[in-house]
Amino acid sequence: MHELGAVNEQGQLTRLGTELARLPIDPKIGRMLLAGRDEGCLDEMLIIASALSIQDPRERPFEAREAADRAQARFADEKSDFLSLLNIWQFFDEELRHKKSNRLLVQACHDHFLSYLRLREWRELHGQLKDIVIDMGWMRDEKHAAEASALPSKSEGQNPVLPKKAEKARLAAEAARYESLHKALCAGLLGSIGFKQPEDDEYLGARGIKFSIFPGSGLKKSRPKWVVASELVETTKLYARCVAAIQPEWLEKMAGHLVNRDYFEPHWDEGPAQVNASERVTLYGLPLIAKRRVHFGAIDPIKAREIMLREGLAGRRFNTRAAFWQHNEKLISEVEELEHKARRQDVLVDEEVLFSFYDQRVPQEVMNGQGFDAWRKEAEKTEPQLLFLSRDDLMRHAGESITEQQFPPTLLLDGIALPLAYRFEPGHPLDGVTVQLPLHLLNKVNGAAFDWLVPGLIREKITLLVKSLPKSIRRQCVPVPEFVTRMMLELDKADRKAALLPQLAHAVGRGIGSGVSVDEFDGSELPAHLRMNVRVVDDAGQELASDRDLVALRAKLGEAAQMTFREVAAAPARPANAPSGKDGQGKSKSPASAAPAKAEVRASGPAIEKDGITSWDFGDLPAKLNFDRGGAMLTGYPALVPHEGACAIRLFDVESMAEVEHRQGVVRLMQIELKEQVKQLPKCFSGFTQLALQMRNVADSDSLMDDLVAAVCDRAFIGDDPLPRSKKDFDNQKQRAKTRLPAVRDAAYRVLQEVAAEQHALQTLLAKPIRLQAELKQQLARTVYKGFLAATPWEQLAHLPRYLKAIKLRLEKYNGNPSRDAQRAAEVAMLWTRWESEQEKWRKQGRDPAPLAPFRWLIEELRVGLFAQELRTPFPVSVKRLDKSWAELVRQ
Repeated sequence: MHELGAVNEQGQLTRLGTELARLPIDPKIGRMLLAGRDEGCLDEMLIIASALSIQDPRERPFEAREAADRAQARFADEKSDFLSLLNIWQFFDEELRHKKSNRLLVQACHDHFLSYLRLREWRELHGQLKDIVIDMGWMRDEKHAAEASALPSKSEGQNPVLPKKAEKARLAAEAARYESLHKALCAGLLGSIGFKQPEDDEYLGARGIKFSIFPGSGLKKSRPKWVVASELVETTKLYARCVAAIQPEWLEKMAGHLVNRDYFEPHWDEGPAQVNASERVTLYGLPLIAKRRVHFGAIDPIKAREIMLREGLAGRRFNTRAAFWQHNEKLISEVEELEHKARRQDVLVDEEVLFSFYDQRVPQEVMNGQGFDAWRKEAEKTEPQLLFLSRDDLMRHAGESITEQQFPPTLLLDGIALPLAYRFEPGHPLDGVTVQLPLHLLNKVNGAAFDWLVPGLIREKITLLVKSLPKSIRRQCVPVPEFVTRMMLELDKADRKAALLPQLAHAVGRGIGSGVSVDEFDGSELPAHLRMNVRVVDDAGQELASDRDLVALRAKLGEAAQMTFREVAAAPARPANAPSGKDGQGKSKSPASAAPAKAEVRASGPAIEKDGITSWDFGDLPAKLNFDRGGAMLTGYPALVPHEGACAIRLFDVESMAEVEHRQGVVRLMQIELKEQVKQLPKCFSGFTQLALQMRNVADSDSLMDDLVAAVCDRAFIGDDPLPRSKKDFDNQKQRAKTRLPAVRDAAYRVLQEVAAEQHALQTLLAKPIRLQAELKQQLARTVYKGFLAATPWEQLAHLPRYLKAIKLRLEKYNGNPSRDAQRAAEVAMLWTRWESEQEKWRKQGRDPAPLAPFRWLIEELRVGLFAQELRTPFPVSVKRLDKSWAELVRQ
């Protein structure tokens, strides 16, 4: 009775129970009729209720199951067996109204496997129930009306074709009718609902029971997620008979006295500015509502207020533009910035302190944003700064060491202030200090300055570097804190634009009284926050890339940086000291010619750039251009470059790159102006075809000729002379080139002939399987390769044949003393590896490795001195001498 709502939890009769007591029928049937009255479907419910009170009129004999299923298919409904009962009622009612004889009526029932006697009993019981509800005033007594207003039978199914709008309305009406009818059924069958299990065809019912849909049901195949059954019958297993698909939401209201409501995950929701929680509604253990968002303030006001204060206000997730909030947020952000700079989390108070601050001021009845704002506006009329935090409220200690001098907001490089951002979050990509670098400055910026980080972090970095020294050195640096303090004093006068490690090595050497090499430090173990993070941004401030390796950033964005630099230079800006643009005779000159060669010129941008140059007709080309961009002074380096068969003037952001490109551009322009002489060069190399055959494993004939011509032109046209930057210098250089060309041509070809002969002989020797084959093949490939003539310095070109002869002599001597050869080869290999490693190191540091190039030829001379002394070297060489030269080289 409690399930039906007839009695309350104390066993007292409810209003609903009083009404049920007036019905002389099964309470469940009575509850359905009451619900049918309330849902407006009492006519249909009378038919179904009377059917449920008798034995099922459908017959399904075991020996004729399939025939019975076929005959009764016209009555079936795919969603509800209860609607099938209405269809049977409609069928029998039609047969009664149109019967010709009792025998034919009984035969029609028999043909559809329906019991005529039970059908008569059903109608009689329906009449009795109808009289009862009429007596109770639930419906009018219409003796002349149809016995029941049954719904059209599905078997008849002659629905006329309706317009789209009308059809939509009809379907909506059917859905509403279905819902109201089955809600009424559920009211009396709450203990017979079921929830389908995902792993099989069984349903989980009330109080943990499990059942299956009866095989004769029209829902056996569709297996809806939720069902209600008129009865549960146990045969071989528990079956549900007369089943219908329902929605769990229908049950919540009618079973309000039976459901359990659980609330979980209460949280502050910024959007509606209130505390929401998730609600789970269950009926007899079945989840009617798995998770539904509800306002938690109406459920637990005290807890809701605490969550609002803790998560919304103290947790800084309160959505308001109030003055107190803006003030507090700004103050908290300032204190957080101090924490990020100092890399410590003991400056800002925790959320508990903020919670206590608001808890002492906000009234107990305030539990959401609307109520808070209403209270705040009233309270601020008398005390405007009631909710204003102070710095003392937020800080655990004063943080005297966290000054702007120790942790500056910007880094000044070459007169440009680069913004700095601090973050204390170990493991995060932005942990430490991040400098924001505009793309157009990427190639120009001095990466060595980033080694020094900011004053507030450099001590920690130096401490870890000192601790990374070998033990033999490190034990002379104790106690480390005091030693680092001395190093800091030593480095006070250091050049902050130069690399840190060489200056630190010098300082440590002075501190312990013996030399310390940069290689002694192991910086690979430094934590990420002690390496400057570089964030490259475009003009709009959008991040393009971020890395702690400046060389990697330049490899990735270097070309884009060069192009952007030119675009920046092209942007209109007032020149700082613009040339007049006219010569002494008052004639107009190009922007480039407005300044003398090698002079520093301030211009408004790269108007100096020009394409399609075939002669020096553009005046003087300055070595530098200084121009303003956004208040910062930038320097560009103009250069003549080869471009599409002619030459062009381009502005570069790096001086060394501009010098390399300018040399190539001058050579190219000289080739254009001396095109007849250049054209005759290939004809002067007699026997070149035979020579090219000897070198075919190095390069094809055309590539070899191009390489030879390029080497001759570079040496004859420029050589060791300074690069011209005026027409006068260029013309003088052209005259020298004409004079030098024949001698340089012949000398280069003689070297190539000798190299070809020696290389061919060596290739023949190394084609055989010998002990030194791999090592000597590698040495040969590093000496003679495609493009080697133009790539090899002119002063070394003449020595190449001697180096190749040394390889052949080494082969001849090898069998005489293999162990001595191996020892000397190991010494050479050590020097070569050191040279290659240092080159890579300089590249990673963003340094130009060109100063290391001469050491490569010292190694070749050492090979001659160790393996082919009879060929003699131009100067004394030994491993000891090379070690000394190396030490001086890397000390630069």
